[in-house]
Amino acid sequence: MNAANIIWQRRSDLQNVYFYNFAACHTGVKNIMTNQKPHHIGTLSPEMALLGLLYKEAGHGYDLHRKVNTDLGQVWHLSQSQAYAILKRLETRGDISVEEIPQEKLPSRQVLQMTAQGRQNFLDWLHAPSGGSTRAIRMEFITRLYFLKLFFPKKIAKAFEQQRAEAVTHIQRLEKTLAELPNDQLYNRLSLEMRLKQLRFVLEWLDETRQFF
Repeated sequence: MNAANIIWQRRSDLQNVYFYNFAACHTGVKNIMTNQKPHHIGTLSPEMALLGLLYKEAGHGYDLHRKVNTDLGQVWHLSQSQAYAILKRLETRGDISVEEIPQEKLPSRQVLQMTAQGRQNFLDWLHAPSGGSTRAIRMEFITRLYFLKLFFPKKIAKAFEQQRAEAVTHIQRLEKTLAELPNDQLYNRLSLEMRLKQLRFVLEWLDETRQFF
C-alpha cells in the first residue's frame, strides 16, 4: 500500500470512529428527548437506503454513505453525520450489528452487518408500495426500484402495478375531498388542485418509466 492509500485509509477509519461515536452519543439523547418512534413502512427516511446496501454483504459506514450519495444523491440528501446517526439508530433497534476489526497502527475498523431482523424489515419495506404522495413516490419508490433492480428484477413489474394503484387511490381520495370542499375555501382548493395535477403527472411518469425496466 503506497503512502497516499495509507493516508486515505487512516482518514476513512478516523471518520468512521468519530462520526459513529458522535452518533451514538447524540442519537441516544435525541431519542430520550423526543420519544422517537421506530421506523414504519412509508416513513420518508433514508434508513432503508443505507440498510439495503448491507443485504448481500457487510460494509463500512463511510462506504455506505458514499454509495448512497453516488447512486441516490438526487433522491436523498444525506450528510455523513446523518448517515452515522441513522446507522447507530439501526444498530440500537437491532437491524444491524457492528464488529470491531483491529488494525495495526490504525483505529479499529467497524464492520456493519444486517441482522435477521434487519433483513426481514428490509424485505417487508421493499415489497410494499410507497405512499400515494408525489414526494413518497419520488423518494421511496425510486429507492425501491434501485434495490429491486439489484436483488429482485423479476418483481419490478409488480412494483409498478402496486405503485400505480396506490397513486390512483390517492387521486380518488383527493378528488372526493375537492368535490366536498366549500366554494369559499379558495386556498385549500388551490392546494388540492396542485396536488392532483402533480399526481396525474406521476401516473404518466410511472407508465413512461416502466419501459426502462
